[in-house]
Amino acid sequence: MNGWTEARALLARDLQLAFRRLGQTLLPLFFLFAVVVLIPLGVGPGPDLLARLSGGMLWVAALLASLLALEHLFRPDLDDGTLEQWFVGSREGYLAVYVRLLAYWLVTGLPIVVFSPLAAMMLNLPTQALGTLVLSLLVGTPALTLVGGLAAALTLTTRGAGALLAILVFPLVVPLMIFAAGAVGLAADGFSPVAHLGLLAAFTILCLTLAPIGIRAALKTNLE
Repeated sequence: MNGWTEARALLARDLQLAFRRLGQTLLPLFFLFAVVVLIPLGVGPGPDLLARLSGGMLWVAALLASLLALEHLFRPDLDDGTLEQWFVGSREGYLAVYVRLLAYWLVTGLPIVVFSPLAAMMLNLPTQALGTLVLSLLVGTPALTLVGGLAAALTLTTRGAGALLAILVFPLVVPLMIFAAGAVGLAADGFSPVAHLGLLAAFTILCLTLAPIGIRAALKTNLE
């Protein structure tokens, strides 16, 4: 079996398992809209105030939503022995790691990107910033998945990993949140967000390059 065939098979398996657990899969999306509905109740329904805060609040909601299922990203594979097969023989495990992260983003990050315009309109985000919000989520949510995957791998065999995951993830994504919220804010004020989007893309590329290496090493360490 060549690499592409194996990757497609792994991706199809992960997506099939995700759709079998549809309620758990859609939990990040439900969480996002719960936050969108509750925010006006907490800060007030004033449209000007919501417009100023909406970009940052949507990104914070996306971050928190991405954490909901991280604890189970690799744990089922560890429990049933599948994780050991990722490193059998000459396999390095990188293919399985990339495919798992892609599947996780497709079922948690992509729905947030798709439904973000509706959430933005509910929070009165200025129309001129809508495209920037969607683009920032499309570019930035993979970085959330990669950083979250690294934290999940590091805490795979740790008790109470849920709280530890948040402690590990939050400091690592501070630059991401600054670039993303800054891009949306600039677009809302009528300025060009290109510089912030470029920095956001650079951060994601850096995560795409380094995070799988750390994830593979952490997973292999947990198996030894």
